[in-house]
Amino acid sequence: MGEGRARFCFGWTRARCQDQDKGRWAELFDQLDLNKDGKVDINELRIGLAARGLLRSDAEEIVRESDTNHDGLLDFEEFSQYLWAHEKELRLMFHTLDRNHDGRIDVGEIQQSLHNLGLEVSTEHAIKILQSMDRDGTMTINWNEWRDHFLFNPLHNMEGIARYWKHSLMFDIGEHMTVPPEFSQQERQSGVVWRQLVAGAMAGAVSRTGTAPLDRLKVFLQVHGSSSRGINLWTGLRGMVQEGGVRALWRGNGINVLKIAPESAIKFMAYEQIKWLIRGRNEAGTLRVQERFIAGSLAGATAQTIIYPMEVLKTRLTLRKTGQYSGIVDCARQILRREGVRAFYRGYVPNTLGIIPYAGIDLAVYETLKNAWLQQYSKGSADPGVLVLLGCGTVSSTCGQLASYPLALIRTRMQAQASTEGGPKLSMVGQFKHIISHDGVPGLYRGIAPNFLKVIPAVSISYVVYEHMKKALGVKS
Repeated sequence: MGEGRARFCFGWTRARCQDQDKGRWAELFDQLDLNKDGKVDINELRIGLAARGLLRSDAEEIVRESDTNHDGLLDFEEFSQYLWAHEKELRLMFHTLDRNHDGRIDVGEIQQSLHNLGLEVSTEHAIKILQSMDRDGTMTINWNEWRDHFLFNPLHNMEGIARYWKHSLMFDIGEHMTVPPEFSQQERQSGVVWRQLVAGAMAGAVSRTGTAPLDRLKVFLQVHGSSSRGINLWTGLRGMVQEGGVRALWRGNGINVLKIAPESAIKFMAYEQIKWLIRGRNEAGTLRVQERFIAGSLAGATAQTIIYPMEVLKTRLTLRKTGQYSGIVDCARQILRREGVRAFYRGYVPNTLGIIPYAGIDLAVYETLKNAWLQQYSKGSADPGVLVLLGCGTVSSTCGQLASYPLALIRTRMQAQASTEGGPKLSMVGQFKHIISHDGVPGLYRGIAPNFLKVIPAVSISYVVYEHMKKALGVKS
């Protein structure tokens, strides 16, 4: 029926349209019913959503809304009733966006509708939203494209659609999360910002705790080296357990978790202020990639400047021997008494310099991979899906770490100088020359193996905890 079909069905055509809808729903049901038993269970629905680039967690909400007999399964009648009701809601939202009632949604209508909801987006961002749903290349969205895109996304109003379009995932894998997410004025006033930050902080705390043994081994290899002492992954972990028991694997994790909250809060507040300086008070909207890089790097440097003494404490506590310090306060007291205040900022210069390559490469690779995937595989979806985002984030973070790792290693060595017996007290340049002369270029990447090993479990743990915390705090995805 072409364009007429996009404008919905009237009069004598309604029965024909309903028949066409049922045929389309039956085809979708058959695709989801993997074991062909005439029922769709929660696992089959999760697999179907994942294949369409949607959140697997949405399956629970779809079943909850459509399972009228509460048997945990969807038969075709329940499935078609859910789609009928959901498409009715989607029609209303389509009409809301289609302000000139021409049966198509254009870039200006997307911008205006989001503006009415208190969310300003740039023309560039609105075009990306439109292009990710525009299957026929007309730079407009018709009813069929709109319906097919949101059919299995349990959103019920334009506020939910707006959140879906703009929300970023906040994952903490134990390294710098350089560019904070952006929030609308409405979200700031409603308290969503701080609930989101709390969810991210809790996810980071659990993730860091789960991967703490690998992180401690990384620091140990960075400072003590592997070539001279014959330390590898297995002997390093075994030696830690022999020296201080199983609990020794988590040395330094307490301060590593404690610094998440202040670092996240400072970074977010600094990012908002820097964004205001870049764009101006009256020019709201999403920052361009280059602006996000600048604002994120400066915000990261600001946060690191303030919480850097905690970084030094973390390194010292991670490397401590049994009985050396009684706790965080005792460690700080001993450093202050023996080495003075300046010791709390050892390694600050390479740490700050390392933010720039990490931020630039991480953000550039992430945006490139995400946009390439959308253009190649997801022309009918406004979001690449959580698995793709996790994959892009993992690859981009790995590339960023590769670029900045030598500076991170030099920073850690400078932080640990007073605690290494007989170790030379060298500057940043002196450390670099010392490593090159003794171990060559590979020495600049000592400890990177456990660092990479922790990325995938850290991302996985962080994602699971983050999603559960968002639900507990009432933050909708």
